[in-house]
Amino acid sequence: MDEETRLNALEVALNNEMREREFYLKNAKRTKNPLGKAMFNQIADEELEHYERLKELHEKWERKEQWPETVPLKVKDTIVKNVLKDSIQKVDKMPERDADDVKAIQEAIDFEAKGASYYAKLRDEVSDLREKEFFNLIATIEHEHYLSLKDSEEYFTDPASWYTKAEHHGLDGA
Repeated sequence: MDEETRLNALEVALNNEMREREFYLKNAKRTKNPLGKAMFNQIADEELEHYERLKELHEKWERKEQWPETVPLKVKDTIVKNVLKDSIQKVDKMPERDADDVKAIQEAIDFEAKGASYYAKLRDEVSDLREKEFFNLIATIEHEHYLSLKDSEEYFTDPASWYTKAEHHGLDGA
C-alpha cells in the first residue's frame, strides 16, 4: 500500500470514528434505558479516543510522510464488555426496551463489524510492524464493541435466553 493510499485510509477512519461517536451520543441521549445509555456513552468515549489517536497519527504522518516514531500506539482497552453486567446489577428492574433501542443497537452492530473489518484490512495491507500492531489493536477493540453490542441485542430481544447464557445454566440438569 503506497503512502497516499495509507493517508487516505486514515482520513476515512477519522471520519468513521467521528460519525460513530455522534451516533452513540445521539442514542445515549435518546434512550430511557439505563443499559442503552451506559453502553452508548461508553462506546462514544472509546470512539473519541480512537479518533484522537488517529488524528495525531494523521497529522504527524502528513508532515513527515511516514509512520511517526512518537505517536502513542496504544489506546485504552475497552471496558464496554462490562457495561451490560454492571448495568443490570445496578437496577432493580430494567425499563422496557423500545424499537428504537433495538434498531440503534443493530445499526451499531453493523458499523462496528465494518470497522473491525476495515482496520483488519489495513493491518493486513501494511508492512511496517508498528502499523500492523496499531491497526490490529483498533480492529480488536472494534470487534469487542461488536460482540458487546450483540450481547446487548440478545438481552433486549430475548432476556430469558440472555440470563440463561449469562448464568451458565446447563440444560442437562447438572
